[in-house]
Amino acid sequence: MLRRSLVLLVAVVPSLLTAQVSANNNTSLWPPLRVVDIKWMDTTVSACTDFAQFANGAWLARDTIPAAYSSSGVTRDMNDRNELAVRSVLEDAATHRSAFPPDSTPRKLGTFYATCMDSTAIEAAGVTPIQPWLTGIDSVTTRARLLPELARLHARGVDVAFRYSPDVDPHDANHYLTWLSQGGLGLPDRDYYFTAGAAADSTRQAFVAHVAKMFRLGGQDSAAADSAAAQVMALETSLAQASMTRVELRDPAKTDHPMSAKQLATLAPRVAWPTYFHTIGLTKSVTKVNVAEPEFVRRVDSLLHATPLPMWRAYLRYHAIASAAPWLSTPFVQEDFAFRSRFSGARALLPRWKRCLRETDGDLGEALGQAYVAKTFSPQARARARAVIDDIRAAFRERLLHLTWMSDSTRAQALDKLARMGEKVGYPDRWRNYARLRVSEGPFVLNVARANAFEWQRTVNRPGAPVDTTEWGITVPTVNAYYDATKNEMVFPAGALMPQTFDVNADDAANYGSLGGSWAGHELTHGFDDEGRHYDAHGNLRDWWQPSDSTHFVQQAALVARQFNSYIQVDTFHVNGQLTLGENIADWGGVLVGYDALRQALARNGRPGLLEGYTPEQRYFIAYAQSWRVHVRPELLRTRVTVDPHAPENWRVNGPLSNIAAFAQAFGCKAGDPMVRPQDQVPSIW
Repeated sequence: MLRRSLVLLVAVVPSLLTAQVSANNNTSLWPPLRVVDIKWMDTTVSACTDFAQFANGAWLARDTIPAAYSSSGVTRDMNDRNELAVRSVLEDAATHRSAFPPDSTPRKLGTFYATCMDSTAIEAAGVTPIQPWLTGIDSVTTRARLLPELARLHARGVDVAFRYSPDVDPHDANHYLTWLSQGGLGLPDRDYYFTAGAAADSTRQAFVAHVAKMFRLGGQDSAAADSAAAQVMALETSLAQASMTRVELRDPAKTDHPMSAKQLATLAPRVAWPTYFHTIGLTKSVTKVNVAEPEFVRRVDSLLHATPLPMWRAYLRYHAIASAAPWLSTPFVQEDFAFRSRFSGARALLPRWKRCLRETDGDLGEALGQAYVAKTFSPQARARARAVIDDIRAAFRERLLHLTWMSDSTRAQALDKLARMGEKVGYPDRWRNYARLRVSEGPFVLNVARANAFEWQRTVNRPGAPVDTTEWGITVPTVNAYYDATKNEMVFPAGALMPQTFDVNADDAANYGSLGGSWAGHELTHGFDDEGRHYDAHGNLRDWWQPSDSTHFVQQAALVARQFNSYIQVDTFHVNGQLTLGENIADWGGVLVGYDALRQALARNGRPGLLEGYTPEQRYFIAYAQSWRVHVRPELLRTRVTVDPHAPENWRVNGPLSNIAAFAQAFGCKAGDPMVRPQDQVPSIW
């Protein structure tokens, strides 16, 4: 499903801005990062006892998480490095924006960032910029006005009641389809509304107090704010009761409910769907939809019909204020941060420039792309990264060819899927256009709303249209990567192809361990994990496995889930092996194929001697482990138990490596060592 955090708004950056960026390029000021750094290792710990500690223990011993962060480590270091480059792009654009034509992308980019940095104007405005939104919500005095107002909030990017998204048709991956799915909760997950215990009760009480505080900041008196906050909690609890769990949502079959417009009207007969679709700007006739969670849509239908309008107004008002709060005056910003910090553990706000930079990247992502690439990512780096990724693909093919448990029929289709799997490396070959985006000299919160509306309008009429296979779901400076099952493609932005993940000057063992194992191999394996395997070579949701092969896969995947269920995440909370299953399978497969690819590279390029005292095989596993170097606050780890499909990073190291014989051989580990799992507990998939 389309998620705002992954949405791209793209533009052509004229050569003048790119030239300014290149002229200001001074990478010598960037923090030095290496793919393998032996000074971070703690060799007093045996590699066969706790490899994550062996590889990263010296760093962990002296690291302190900065107050504004919920974690530190590889991702933060790389983000900080990338943000120095992006900051120079944005400051150049803001300073020189008057030199660009009024409707040009660089002018819009500079103005967007400059209005975010204008704290004086933001403080003076208070809640005034969104007052028209609140007035519109207050006008919902009849049932007929409720759905159109909800639709208008959706078009501004406010998540209320349910979600509309134009996404890929699960059974026709060449075209988009209308999706309706669950949403509209103020707490991070539906489980927060029901979990028993004092800590959970405290979180719910804190949420109600937070909502009331937002209402008071928005102008309501204390009694009205307290009453409205209780109403918000009651309505959200009802929505949460009908929401599917995150484990359930990982099963594509459970969110696959295509139906006609007539069937949708039968499912939710009291929702005026034509009115809703018209109000959000959908000009095409809706003939088919996928209702991801039918019971949730039924609940929305009931609530829209029966819930008192004052309760709906309170709910809509809170979400409108909350969506704008990070970009309003200090009291709103501080209250928003104070509540979110319960889940992140951060002790202080990020500096304004970082907050503004991240919002600009999120809302005008590829407007930064060309300039960032010109500053940071050479054609040589792109070519070598592609070479590593292609070696990973070849290694996975060899594994498929030699799997003894997989039938020839399933193998043939798996090989076809692998052959057709696309890869995007570094940056788009074609940049998008921002001509229709409006950016003014302020207030900034309305520029954010306009960016949301621009993106909404860009995609709202996609249902029925051919899928844009050139589109990226991540911005170029981002330190992340992904596999998209509906397009059968891997995507690696330039921001992730930097030290510590990858270095064009590093040895093969380091690059294959980090980029190859923990990134490329990981993303490729997602195409064949417990979720991705349900999609075929063209991205269609289809069962292409022989029944006996599916049975074997499910049985072996259960061993992975059981393994991770045994690990402690934080305090007394265990890792949720079922929620994290796909990522754990991808980690394990990634390490295996990355190692195979390294062996082929060594055979092709020649085997070097010891480097910094370690063999290439040892450096491979050290690089993999150091790619997960991280220090996380306990508050965030507790939140991740419920919401994150990734296990804690120490288990992403020790979990898969303890199942791999090549790791044990590289470090001389023996049966009975903690890093060597009993053979009857080691799964057999890849």
